[in-house]
Amino acid sequence: MIRLDPAFLRVPLAHRALHVPGSDRTENSRAAIAAAIAHGYGIEIDVQMSSDGVAMVFHDDELDRLTDDTGPVRARSAAGLAAVRLKGLDEGIPTLAEVLSLVAGRVPLLVEVKDQHGQMGQTDGTLEAAVARDLAGYDGPVALMSFNPHSVIRLADLAPDIPRGIVSCDYAAEHCPELPADVRDRLRAIPDMQAARASFISHQWNDLDRPRVDELKSAGIDVLCWTIRSEEAARASLKIAQNITFEGYLPDLPA
Repeated sequence: MIRLDPAFLRVPLAHRALHVPGSDRTENSRAAIAAAIAHGYGIEIDVQMSSDGVAMVFHDDELDRLTDDTGPVRARSAAGLAAVRLKGLDEGIPTLAEVLSLVAGRVPLLVEVKDQHGQMGQTDGTLEAAVARDLAGYDGPVALMSFNPHSVIRLADLAPDIPRGIVSCDYAAEHCPELPADVRDRLRAIPDMQAARASFISHQWNDLDRPRVDELKSAGIDVLCWTIRSEEAARASLKIAQNITFEGYLPDLPA
């Protein structure tokens, strides 16, 4: 089990980088990443897959919300996605390799591998392999995580020296209606930590009092949380979690 770099437990992590909705700092953009670095925050980003097997830094599996284009991300090549303008910006969707060059180890970087299965099932490993290739030789604090435990299990083989975690939540039906009840019930129990050789979870902040979270923390698993939007929520979360992923405000940095 590979542990998180201590920076991940010390510096607040900007959710999808230091973005501001409706501004020139769209989530997961180069501009938002540069802003997080300038402020000294860690960064959380998301990766999706292009049609030609390149890891792209983008949250949604469809282009519609964050760009003026439409359709699935996975239907476009990396070059095609680079040409799609992010809303509010004169820049396209960056590759993970580009973002790694931009961050260059200056702040901790937490990479969420988005579920490509649709039902949190077995992955074909394409996105995980692309992420592992890009991260080979990266010099700086970095960690990988996914809601889909099968992705994390695959990453344990593809990138064994990079810390891995499982993103977890209450799996309420209204939050993930696409998942069958039996899948939600299983994932809610966070049962795959050992199979994934995972050293941390990133858990829904207002569900941190779940007994399984306490059980994992007591066993030495690090606990991050998402998504904090106020100092009040941060104070409440840090009674259990060791660090926050935040957006919408600027939390204090350690002295």
